[in-house]
Amino acid sequence: MFKRVMVAVVGLPLLILILGWAPSWATMLLLAAMCAIGAWELMRAAAGERGKPLTSLTVIAAAAVPVCVYGEMSIENTELTALPVLPFAALLGAVFIFAIFALAIHRYDEEQGIPFAAVTCAIFAGLAFPLMFSCLLRLRMMPAIGMLQVFLPLAISFGSDTFALFAGMLCGKHKLAPKVSPKKTVEGAIGGLLGGVIGMTVFKLVADSMAHTLTVYPPIEMAAGPQISWGAVFALGIIGSTISQIGDLSFSVIKREFGVKDYGNLLPGHGGILDRFDSVTFVAPFVWLALQLL
Repeated sequence: MFKRVMVAVVGLPLLILILGWAPSWATMLLLAAMCAIGAWELMRAAAGERGKPLTSLTVIAAAAVPVCVYGEMSIENTELTALPVLPFAALLGAVFIFAIFALAIHRYDEEQGIPFAAVTCAIFAGLAFPLMFSCLLRLRMMPAIGMLQVFLPLAISFGSDTFALFAGMLCGKHKLAPKVSPKKTVEGAIGGLLGGVIGMTVFKLVADSMAHTLTVYPPIEMAAGPQISWGAVFALGIIGSTISQIGDLSFSVIKREFGVKDYGNLLPGHGGILDRFDSVTFVAPFVWLALQLL
């Protein structure tokens, strides 16, 4: 628990600084590195030894996704619509899929050929996961809204995780999904729903305060707090926490199937990137899509 707390104390302020106040290209570089590490962790856990030939390609593809998103969002923000960044990103994805299947075909006659499970794992790790996680960058660069939007998925996920943990420790009696995650309980899940709403409430209060007081920094003046009603706070908190917990269990299913305790040890007390940001990976696309509607 001490290591877990210390990593949060040191890492959270740094994460907030890079996501919210550093230039957007710094956020892109951070997310590219996290996507690359997460892809490596997933390939190591699920693809096995026979999937190793695909790992390098998968890591490169995962790191390239936030770069493509950054280019797309930069063009949208500057209205330079003549540059086809999104089709170029789609082309890169198609080339990646072609390359891993070509490698699987090339090695098919070998004794240690690449199984289809490793190919599908590479597609998820190299494309699906980073596309979902890169929604943090989309939130960070949403035009005419403000940089604070990027913290919405973190507020929901971290609030849900924290309250679920303590509610489970204090009141947990009924197992939620014992075959997937034996320590998770129904009481903890209910606490997580409350934590999601509390996380959203804290976000709104902080964003409202900053929008009214820090007038010297225009991007903060455009923060999302005043634009989100209390009804939306409740709805985003409840639905977001539900999605957060599904994301947590989804990555736990992978670990359980392949007999992995943690995806990595990069973050002492937390595990790897996927162990800490599994729920954020699912919540970020939900928040980005919800804000398009709001």
